[in-house]
Amino acid sequence: MKYIGAHVSSSGGVDKAIFRAVEITGTAFAFFTRNQRMWNSAPLDSVSINNFKKNCITYNFKPQQILPHSSYLINLGHPIDSLLNKSRLSFIDEMNRCNQLGLMFLNFHPGSHLNKITEEVCLNRISDSINIVLEKTRNVIAVIENTAGQGTNVGYCFEHLAHIIKHVKNHSRIGICIDTCHLFASGYDLRTEKDCENTFEKFNDIIGLKYLKGLHLNDSKKDFNSRVDRHENLGLGKIGNVVFKWIIKNKIFYDIPMILETKNSQIWKQEISWLRSQKKI
Repeated sequence: MKYIGAHVSSSGGVDKAIFRAVEITGTAFAFFTRNQRMWNSAPLDSVSINNFKKNCITYNFKPQQILPHSSYLINLGHPIDSLLNKSRLSFIDEMNRCNQLGLMFLNFHPGSHLNKITEEVCLNRISDSINIVLEKTRNVIAVIENTAGQGTNVGYCFEHLAHIIKHVKNHSRIGICIDTCHLFASGYDLRTEKDCENTFEKFNDIIGLKYLKGLHLNDSKKDFNSRVDRHENLGLGKIGNVVFKWIIKNKIFYDIPMILETKNSQIWKQEISWLRSQKKI
């Protein structure tokens, strides 16, 4: 089964995200469990939790079809201890929110060294952070998203992601989400079927496909290996359509959420329809 959807708004309550996913005919969705621009948010109330679970049952969304995204403020590799601890506490809160909602994933950006520590030290801090978070939470899998390598972000190459995973103690609760725009911008080509095959063979060799828990389907506004994170709608950017057709037809991407974060949300429904149509070609 191919689960396809988009990152929808949870404005007005987390349970409202499900209705917005249904509106665009999604069979997967992503959302923020709280305001991603603030460190502190009110706890989830029992009504919202119960309505979310009820709506998931009503509209046939199982936990493996939902890929919530953590706050952009969180930096699990922060070089300053006080801010690192703040990020860890915030991530623990978000993991607990996902568990309250009966979800199994939380997608997050790994972190940034801010030119104050080396990449390796930053990667080790991220692994340490994940270990602390997993010890203090239950059930939910921490899903690392690859980055475009913009600024001082780490996680832009498979070796970085493999390093983080290697130093995480509980491999049953760690995974990867691959963003196609970030992948392309960080130097992994996706413009031909051969490029796609080579890139995901590297992923399997260095990390392992067993860790792949989700995909973000985005074209790139910027050039190959630009290290700039700018999403574009499918087929309208520098990557083109080939990778998205290849992903839809490829069995290795069955049963994981595939999430649009493309620029123009007004055409998400059309993009989802186009993606589904590729299975028949």
